[in-house]
Amino acid sequence: MQVLWDLEKAFVKEIVAALPDPKPHQNSVATMVRILQDKGFVSHTAFGRTHQFYPIITREAYQETAVEDVLGKYFDSSYSKMVTYFAEKENISKGELEDILKLIKGKE
Repeated sequence: MQVLWDLEKAFVKEIVAALPDPKPHQNSVATMVRILQDKGFVSHTAFGRTHQFYPIITREAYQETAVEDVLGKYFDSSYSKMVTYFAEKENISKGELEDILKLIKGKE
């Protein structure tokens, strides 16, 4: 998705070219793009047998979908459990936790 947002529209070979090394096989990228299309994140314009793909969801909307998916699958849909996990694994600093608390207090 990152590459498609950056390129705005692209053929599979252009997506592959924009990916970092080691580059995945073109068929693997084509499969991933079709999965993203089936999920409603990407659409395409047909040029004969070739397709030019483009994102139909914003980064923000995709991020929300991804976070909700992870939250539901791994944290029982609990933001508290998710933040606790990162705090315990020391993947989140005290300053970041304080920033989160400020955001929460600002919504009250």
